[in-house]
Amino acid sequence: MEKKRCTAIVLAAGSGSRMHSDVAKQYMPLRGKPLIWYALHAVEESSVIDDCILVVGAEDISYTKKEIVEYFGFQKVKAVVAGGRERYDSVYHALREAVDGDEVQREAAQNGCVFIHDGARPFLTEDILRRCYEAVEQYHACVVGMPVKDTIKIADEEGYASQTPDRRRLWQIQTPQVFDTKLILSAYDKLMREKEKLVQDGISITDDAMVVERFTGHRVKLIRGSYKNIKITTPEDMAVAEAFILFHKKC
Repeated sequence: MEKKRCTAIVLAAGSGSRMHSDVAKQYMPLRGKPLIWYALHAVEESSVIDDCILVVGAEDISYTKKEIVEYFGFQKVKAVVAGGRERYDSVYHALREAVDGDEVQREAAQNGCVFIHDGARPFLTEDILRRCYEAVEQYHACVVGMPVKDTIKIADEEGYASQTPDRRRLWQIQTPQVFDTKLILSAYDKLMREKEKLVQDGISITDDAMVVERFTGHRVKLIRGSYKNIKITTPEDMAVAEAFILFHKKC
């Protein structure tokens, strides 16, 4: 079977306020390279991914093109686009860019699949990408995650523990989240038409799987990622990432 065209959307438009830094976290150095380098490097070296759309803040487009994409020679990054106010706005901008082009390019993209990945997750691997591709071929929608290690409590409005879900059925969700392009485009088109109503109703869209589940009814397969596939959110996460890299070099 001929391989589908695979486009990676790498999201790096957040401010990273929880890092308590004047520098956006995607540009903060991790063992001598900007954080975003790691996800882009995994995409660049992958035999699964054909091209990449990088999403950054509008004010960072020129800098990112010159100091990240061109400086490090990322050939698969075909476009750097501005993010939106919300995460789903950023994803939608990238999805529309992914299917842009001449008729041949549009057909290949629309019949392919999209890998949506947080640029703040530096430990994306070829093994994860390969398993995602195999899963999306079979299930058309999949997300990477891992079973939770800790007991989870659901709190009531007063901050008391009200429920304890069965830990055996709980997963912490990671990225990439991977979908047939037509499926995720259809879901996001519907979301963008209804997003004002969602805001009015106080409904928060937190990931791409939720968009597909809510607006298409298509089930999303959970596949194992890695406990190492962390998202850098706080300074403590950066310290953990540095330890991972040092450990890997010693092995």
